[in-house]
This record gives sequence, C-alpha cells and structure tokens, in this order.
Amino acid sequence: MNGLREPILGFRLSILSPPPLLLVGDTPLRSLHRQEMLIHAICFFTGAARRATAEDFFLVSYVLWSKNQPGKTSWVDAEGGGVAVSSDHGREGTWKHAAFHIATTIATPAAYAPLPFAFASLGWPLGLWSLVAATLATWYCSLLIAALWKWNGKEHTTYRHLAKSIFGPWGYRSVTFFQQVASLGNNIAIQIAAGGSLKAVYKYCHPNGTLTLQHFIAFFGIFQLILSHLPDIHSLRWVNALSTFSTIGFAGTIIGVTIYDGKKIDKSTISYGLQGSSSTKGFKAFNALGAIAFSFGDAILPEIQDTLREPAKKNMYKGVSAAYTVIVLTYWQVAFTGFWTFGSEVQPYILSSLTVPQWAIAMANIFAVIQVSGCYQIYCRLTFACFEDRKSSKKAEEQFQIGRLVQYVALRLAYIVIVTTISATTPFFGDFVSICGAIDFTPLDFVFPAIAFLKAGKMPKQSSLGYFVKVLNIIIATWFSIVSILGCIGAVQFIVQDVNTYKFFHDM
Repeated sequence: MNGLREPILGFRLSILSPPPLLLVGDTPLRSLHRQEMLIHAICFFTGAARRATAEDFFLVSYVLWSKNQPGKTSWVDAEGGGVAVSSDHGREGTWKHAAFHIATTIATPAAYAPLPFAFASLGWPLGLWSLVAATLATWYCSLLIAALWKWNGKEHTTYRHLAKSIFGPWGYRSVTFFQQVASLGNNIAIQIAAGGSLKAVYKYCHPNGTLTLQHFIAFFGIFQLILSHLPDIHSLRWVNALSTFSTIGFAGTIIGVTIYDGKKIDKSTISYGLQGSSSTKGFKAFNALGAIAFSFGDAILPEIQDTLREPAKKNMYKGVSAAYTVIVLTYWQVAFTGFWTFGSEVQPYILSSLTVPQWAIAMANIFAVIQVSGCYQIYCRLTFACFEDRKSSKKAEEQFQIGRLVQYVALRLAYIVIVTTISATTPFFGDFVSICGAIDFTPLDFVFPAIAFLKAGKMPKQSSLGYFVKVLNIIIATWFSIVSILGCIGAVQFIVQDVNTYKFFHDM
C-alpha cells in the first residue's frame, strides 16, 4: 500500500486513487454489516486500544459518525469513492424508552440531591409548596410540548424547530441559546457531582489516597468522551434504562441512610428555621428557587419524542407520566427525609451530609455516577446536533472526507475539554445548579411551553375549559419568569461569595 502500514484493527486507507476508500482487510467497508463494523469499533476501545494508531481512531470514529447522520446510514462507495446514503432505522422507541430518557434527564442525583438544601433555604411550608407546584407545573408543561409536536400537521423533531414554527426565527434563536446554556450548565453540574462521588468512593477504598477532585472530574470526562461516539438518543436507551434503575437505587439508598442517621441524631440539636440576616435569607430563598427549577430541567422533549414509534403523541404522554411517577417517588422522599434529618445544616449535596454506614454511602455514590452518565450524554447531544445540523444542511449527500471526520471528533473533544476544564476550575456544585435552573431550564420547561400552547391556538373547544387553560398558562408563564429572575440573582450572589472564598481548582 505504498508504504502505508496496516493498522492494528485491519483497517487501512487506500491512497492509490482519490477519493479515499475505506477497507477492512481486503473488504470494502460498504460490504460489511453494521454489526461487523461495530465489532471492529469495540475491539478498538478494548484490548486493541493500547496499540492502536491515530488512523485507527479516526476510522473507528467514522463507523460511528456515519451512523450519526440524522435518519441516514452512510456507506463508502467502493467504485466511485462517494457516500451512498440509504435509510437507517425508523422511529423504534416505545413509551417505556421515552420514560427512560425523560427520567434520565430529569431525575438525576445532581438534580434532587440539592433539594434538602433548598428546603433549608425556604423552610417547610414554602419548600413543600414550591416542590409540589414545580412537579405539577413541569408535568403539565411536558404534556403541552408533546401535544405541540404536530400542531400544524408537520413533525417538529427538535425543540428549536418547534419554536421556529410557532414564533418564527427569533423563537429558533432563543431556544437554541437556552438549550446550549442548558447543555453546558447542566453537564458542568453533573461533572462536578460525578467527580465528587468518584472521589468519595476512592476515599472509602483508599482513606489515605492522594488523588483530588480534579483527577476524578478528568476521569469522568474521558469516559464521557468515549460514550459521546454513540450515534443518537435512541442508541442510549439501554444506558438510560440502567440510569433510571440507578435513580431508584440512589434515591432508595439515600432515603434509607438519612432515616438511619436521623434516628441517631439528637433532634433537640437540629434547627429547622431560616439562618442568617434578612438579606441572606432572601438570597438563599432566591437560590433555592433556581435549584428547584433545575431539578425539573428537561430541555430536549421534542428530540426524545422524535425517537418514538406511532402513535408518538400517545407514547409520549405515557412516557412523561411514567417518568413523573418515578420523580414523585424519589424527589419528594429525598427532600423530606434529608431536611428532616439535618435541618438547616444540610449540605448543598446531600451525600456530603451523610456519615454512616459508609458502605451504603459508597453504594449511593456509585449509583450517582452511573445515573448521571446517561444524562450527560443526552444533553451534550444538544450541542452536537446544533453544529452538525448546520454542516449537513449545506449538502445532504457529499463525499466522505477525512476533514469532516476530524470535525466530528474535534467537536466532541472540544466540548468535553471545555466542560471538564470549567468543572475542575470552579467546582461550586450548588451555584451551578441554581444559575443553570434559573437561566435556561425555567424558560424552556415552564415559560415557553405555556406561551407556545397559547400562540399555537391549541385550546380546548369547550369554552369554560379553554378559559381555564388560558388563565393557567398565563399564571405559569408569569410566575416562573419571576422565579427565573430571582433564582439568577441568588445564584450570582453565591457564586461571587464562593469565588472570593475559594481558589481556582479547589479540592472540595
């Protein structure tokens, strides 16, 4: 092959005649079944990885990249060297898959572990009211988004395009902005939480270990870089099924351990009152509202609905309701038991308040890492899709070029590096949770669905019911717009305090 040595996997790149031709052994890549191609990819990421070359990495990435093209499967044309595009799998997801995806994106340890701290900042009455109201409002708004999927007879497969169909170009740009902030902010909070959980397990196994939080944040980032090559949301269904069961495992463990600790603590020493000066109480309350909004964040509902088989709308309704059943069974109990046990002294991340039994705490941390791995992958795809849609829209069927593959790999690498760097530099978990909830999840999960449903004219035909829905949507949009502003104010205040208190790369 003109001096080009055979890489470890048997892939090689024909350079005898342009354009490039991908071969496995002596077989054109187009002649292989998808399963065979993925076997080569798995070999790369396992035993063969130690001796793999850079060429192997790019070619394996191509196998996954080719499947990443929306609704298409790309094959290399051995005769002409071009890319022949054929139909990929259709929408195969069921309502159970939708429930897995939704529960994975919402019911994460990074979302409900701060809820006891939010209760401590609001007190029992306001905390309980805020949690119940947010649960019902997001469940209702999620059903609104599902109802709007074909509101004008056309399928709107992303949140961005749904917004454009209702509000025009400014709707597209606004939702794109909020989704990108959600993608970065959510995954920064997740990576900080995952790093903390991995460090806790490490300390349990090696009490005198010298690795810091930043090491584990980096380890988690490397793992996410590998997972980011899975092609689409539907391909994550089993990862997210495992994440959903880990959610239940995490919540069950936390509830059990907090009750166990609560029975050992002298309740006369526990205070449930609000702490600090009047201004501090106000900022804490604002911050808590942002944290509660974050805990119900799901900025990718239309993208999930696009993976479902017909009837997609009915399957989405069932999936949303099933996911919210899991949420009620986990969120509420964690919030109640955590605040009951530790009162106003509870930490922003409930696991930091737990002491015994240590083996159970380590198990909860393992559940947490497994769960957030799936959530991270769903949100990073918002950014990947935004950039890759722009590339693919220019020319749907263009020849395979190494340059495009490099862009594919570089996008994922750049995203993971940016999120990992920010997480390691400023590991202030509670602050990122609050500001992310206030800035992006509140508009996307509360305000936009209520207003969009009104503007789309999808009101019930019965006049009295239509009037009720209109008033309810206006109340939700108005109140949660206020929550967004207040939550942002509280979060910024505490970020400033933490930056002045801690150094960059602080080992929390």
